[in-house]
Amino acid sequence: MNDNIPSLVVCEVDVSLQEKLKKFRFRKETNNAAILMKIDMEKQLVVLEEEYENISLDELREELPERQCTYIVYSYKLTHGDGRVSYPLCFIFSSPVGCKPEQQMMYAGSKNRLVQSADLTKIFEVRNPDDLTEEWLKEKLSFFR
Repeated sequence: MNDNIPSLVVCEVDVSLQEKLKKFRFRKETNNAAILMKIDMEKQLVVLEEEYENISLDELREELPERQCTYIVYSYKLTHGDGRVSYPLCFIFSSPVGCKPEQQMMYAGSKNRLVQSADLTKIFEVRNPDDLTEEWLKEKLSFFR
């Protein structure tokens, strides 16, 4: 085996974070909310970074670290063309250009574990945090009608 090739590390999801995501999935509030998660590189564990209630995508974009991967679960109030309202739970993997390659690999490798443990189906990736706009999200969600 070539020792120069880093093996893909898949991080576990913190148990308290799993609980929080489960509760978040069934929340009754009708505002936009987000959970930001990061990987604790030492523990190789996906952990909670921050929670936001009543946060727009524009505000959320301001909170994202510039050169660090971030996992986001976003509960979004979506008003459909026919007036119906739904609250899709979106998983957004932000991996901005300029992240360290080993960090990017660890986040990319752990993404599916997190998505499965949180039972998420609307999974999006953004390379440039500036792309994280309401138009972008609505366009992504339009494929799920």
